Amino acid sequence: MPKMKTHSSLKDRFKITGTGKVKRYKAFRNHLLSGKSARQKRVLATQPLMAPGDVRRLKQGLANIK
Repeated sequence: MPKMKTHSSLKDRFKITGTGKVKRYKAFRNHLLSGKSARQKRVLATQPLMAPGDVRRLKQGLANIK
């Protein structure tokens, strides 16, 4: 059987924690930052954990990420 490949676009968008949870990035942090307040930029800089229902969908695409 062929090996499962990691989906290339998912490698940079998600990180797996040591306990197996998935961290994601928030939107609206890429450009036009001069018009956003410091508080908004600080909040957007955090990396929340993904919801359990979404993680189940990602497990197949992130098969080989440790």
